[in-house]
Amino acid sequence: MQRTVQLTAAALLSIGLAVGGHSVAEAAPPPQCKKFKINVKASNAFASVTLPPTGQCKPKTSRGHLIPDPDCSPGAVNPTLTLKVLKTKGFTTKCVRNMATSPTEKAKTYVWYNLDKPVDNKGVNMQCELDHIVSLQLGGADTLDNLWPQCGPKGVKLPTRHFKLKDDVENYLARQIKAGKIPLKEAQKGIAEDWTQYLDDALDAKLGKKKK
Repeated sequence: MQRTVQLTAAALLSIGLAVGGHSVAEAAPPPQCKKFKINVKASNAFASVTLPPTGQCKPKTSRGHLIPDPDCSPGAVNPTLTLKVLKTKGFTTKCVRNMATSPTEKAKTYVWYNLDKPVDNKGVNMQCELDHIVSLQLGGADTLDNLWPQCGPKGVKLPTRHFKLKDDVENYLARQIKAGKIPLKEAQKGIAEDWTQYLDDALDAKLGKKKK
């Protein structure tokens, strides 16, 4: 069962979130987003968690790829991002991205996982992505319980790094739910538990699309 994570004011201050009604957003959403009536800060987590102890979060491994520590990063959904909203023309993840937590706040998850933020982390040199565990295009929340630094592996080309392969999974699941082949809640729960379970199907679909 999904449970909304409750954070105390002290906990919010400890991770640098604004309190007292001040916005943490660093950018305004596109104007068409108003029609969707999204609560950008809404977040229902898949487990109740407290803020993780600094440096004590440990990634897990599944099928040779990294997945987040569920005790620190359980994944969360935004209940106002309904299937109807996700399927409506004009919706973009810019409607919610960086609206609940800013890029600066998201970067604090590197400390949770005892990782140094890469200096030249862009283009072909990109080693880590601050990943939404349940992606925004699948109705994921833009909150810290749905974020973690997904890094590596080193020594491989960009398209085969963990976060790029997860992008393939996210795009695959988005197409599946919009086509009515996978229920939204099933996809959200599944990707939060272990995104690698969909990897073979996602890669097969990607290769099949290229062949057509």
